[in-house]
Amino acid sequence: MTLKDKTTVTFYNGLTTIGGPMIEVAYNDSHILFDLGEVYRPELKLSMEDEDFETLIKYQLIGEVPNFYDPKITGKEIDKDRWKHAAAYISHLHLDHSKALNLLAPEIPLYTGKITAQLLPALNEDGDFLLPAAGHDKGYTREIIAAEYKKPIQVGDITMEVWPSDHDAYGATGLIVKTPDKTIAYTGDIRLHGYHPDWVHDFLKAAKHCDMFIIEGTGVSWPEEKHDDNSEEFTGPKNEVELTEQIVKLEKENPKRQITFNTYPTNVERLLRIISDSPRKVVLHAKRAHLLKDSLDQNYPYYYLPEEKRFNDLNPELEVSYQKLLDDDHEYLWQAVKNYDDLKEGGLYIHSNAEPLGDFDPAYKPFVEKFAQKKIEFEALRCSGHADEEELKEIISEVEPAILIPVHTLHPELEENPYGERILPKRGQTIVL
Repeated sequence: MTLKDKTTVTFYNGLTTIGGPMIEVAYNDSHILFDLGEVYRPELKLSMEDEDFETLIKYQLIGEVPNFYDPKITGKEIDKDRWKHAAAYISHLHLDHSKALNLLAPEIPLYTGKITAQLLPALNEDGDFLLPAAGHDKGYTREIIAAEYKKPIQVGDITMEVWPSDHDAYGATGLIVKTPDKTIAYTGDIRLHGYHPDWVHDFLKAAKHCDMFIIEGTGVSWPEEKHDDNSEEFTGPKNEVELTEQIVKLEKENPKRQITFNTYPTNVERLLRIISDSPRKVVLHAKRAHLLKDSLDQNYPYYYLPEEKRFNDLNPELEVSYQKLLDDDHEYLWQAVKNYDDLKEGGLYIHSNAEPLGDFDPAYKPFVEKFAQKKIEFEALRCSGHADEEELKEIISEVEPAILIPVHTLHPELEENPYGERILPKRGQTIVL
């Protein structure tokens, strides 16, 4: 038996960082790659124009993956004599898993869940979400195939199955990979305290006793904050349902007060729950309303800031004037995205995992201080998209893997596997199963 007749797994990126995993599974003349994100490093202060291929490789923002990237970008041809069958997969929308998808060679099929496939082109409409594809306008998004959940996708000798999961990115999925002799499961980003824990448990059941379980471990990245009641990871709502309930509670407790909010663009399900449960009428910024219309064909009330471009697909009857929102103190819960100086003194702003994302981002502290200067109450209502330490243990216990590979964490060594081996691969390392 030669190496080509064995299952190999190569880890190109995202091992000791929050995000950016790039992993290849290969067997014989077939191989697949997952995910295609970029490590988030705001301290580098790189603009989209700065993010050329050489810079991305230099700072290890992406993996140096052979035989998958577009030769027009790398200057290196794909070895098609060696690799007869290839495919790629993206677990969810977040940029640390999707931003580099346009770097993939155009002839290699790219699979993801249906919702992700619908939202990504809409998010990249202005070319400010994904890295650009060679030879195309900046707003171009390469072809994405919406995989049918749980249905096998054949890539030569390899079979992929895309399973619905739960994360704070709408439409997040997990992956089960089968070669002729091994089964590998990859969680993507995962949690048990979201809207769909039942989906997660079904995925874990399908992955039970797999030969290799690749798990994201964000929840063990800050051991020094483990028992700190004031830490970002352990305060606030315990789950997504409780988060929405707290927003509704704030609305009811403040019947005569301007209330605004913001969420992360890809956290669509949280936004839809807020709209559904809010006692006030929710009004979205026009760009967010356009995203929901363009990707999901859903219509919601919206407003424009002064001098903003208008979207032809939005229903004019649903528009609310910006001035009416500024004057309001009881009828609307509306999304504030900029021009915060226009807001009323004494108002309440709810920051729900929107950008800037937290203390690790240099922009966060001055952002919060702006509201204090304006005498606007700043309420950070967060719910992590990641399993915490106890949930990670539960997830591993449901799978009982032969080999555990922690990725997507600052401290992979803190993940343990009571059911078999744990391997902490180095960047670029290949494991032969």
